[in-house]
Amino acid sequence: MRPLKISKKTKAYISLALVLLCTPVMAKGEDLSQVIRLANQGNAQAQSNLGVMYYEGKGVRQDYQKAVEWYTKAANQGNAHAQYNLGVMYEKGEGVRQDYQKTFEWYTKAANQGDAHAQYNLGVMYDEGKGVRQDYQKAVEWFTKAANQGFASAQYNLGVMYVQGKGVRQDYQKAFEWYTKAANQGHATAQYNLGVMYVQGEGVRQDYQKAVEWFTKAANQGNAQAQYNIGVMYVQGKGVRQDDQKAFEWFTKAANQGFATAQYASGLMYYNGEGVRQDYKKAKNFFRLSCDNGLQEGCDAYKDLN
Repeated sequence: MRPLKISKKTKAYISLALVLLCTPVMAKGEDLSQVIRLANQGNAQAQSNLGVMYYEGKGVRQDYQKAVEWYTKAANQGNAHAQYNLGVMYEKGEGVRQDYQKTFEWYTKAANQGDAHAQYNLGVMYDEGKGVRQDYQKAVEWFTKAANQGFASAQYNLGVMYVQGKGVRQDYQKAFEWYTKAANQGHATAQYNLGVMYVQGEGVRQDYQKAVEWFTKAANQGNAQAQYNIGVMYVQGKGVRQDDQKAFEWFTKAANQGFATAQYASGLMYYNGEGVRQDYKKAKNFFRLSCDNGLQEGCDAYKDLN
């Protein structure tokens, strides 16, 4: 059976932040009737607020089309939140037909006013070529604008771009810097990737203890790959005192999330009686689970026990 190895592949998820800015900016004591009156008088902030209320169904019956109508009125007056929210509506196809070009147009208007969410989403659209021709350099530009405002997902994505050399020259030190900024804000995948960089000594001096620290932060947020890697560190005694029981605990956390390699590792621990009482039946079950999740080693181990 294959020996356990640490997962050294950094994750590279770049995805849209499709979160509406749904907190109405209202004056103290302002009620629905006042918002409607001000919106009908052309007050852009009130129009944006009314859009939020229709979107969430707060004080009115939820109506995405009405939300779009009021966002559009506010957006046409230059309200950045409304422009961003319209972009999200066109992206999701809520209240309007899905239209990535319209999405791009509205995000651009909001981004040019400094809206970090819109800047981040523009970066994603340039990275994926969605609604616009793919352009990694433009993606990096917009991620950088959002990242410099402290937007953690943009900081993480910049780390990915520097690791992959997309739109910029590959630079592990720069990647490490951006991952660190995102990780310090609690971004779990950035925390995991920092752990990998410390294991491999990429962009930073190799340090297994630091790797374990970052894997633990990510693992405590439910990152299955980080949970698995902590298990491997305990098996190998890297950055921590060797402890098969601790290893087994972390493997099972990841395994219970469906992580195939951790399921295989849990099976090995049961098979060898390491960190847990030997149990071929439970080992076989974990091997089967890992096989079902596409891991060939799990399939081979499962066959060997039949």
